[in-house]
Amino acid sequence: MTEHDAHCQEFVADCRVRAATDLFTHTWDPVVLAALSEGRRRRLALRTAIGGISDKALTDALHRLLANGLIERHAEAGVPPRVEYALTALGRSLVEGPMAALGRWALEYGDELLASASRRTPTVGTIW
Repeated sequence: MTEHDAHCQEFVADCRVRAATDLFTHTWDPVVLAALSEGRRRRLALRTAIGGISDKALTDALHRLLANGLIERHAEAGVPPRVEYALTALGRSLVEGPMAALGRWALEYGDELLASASRRTPTVGTIW
């Protein structure tokens, strides 16, 4: 075990596990990834496919996903310029691996999860 690996046991910011789980902390990021799993899409097509996402939220999600190397931007010159977004190999591995597994888990245990959450409604000042 390297010093870096030992340090990651504390789940610090540069830990691989922390970096991976951070991909799910923004509500719209997994949704955008799922929408792109069907192939390249233009921005308007993404907004239409997703529904309920604001332009700002979509812009923020696209910037985060681009910065993390999960999607790529394809621009074609023209009037107006044509810009499409697509999953990278890394993004596809996330969608087809952990996201698909989480989806299967949610289908199997989602009702139980929601029922448990509804039974345990916190009161003001309650710390979980």
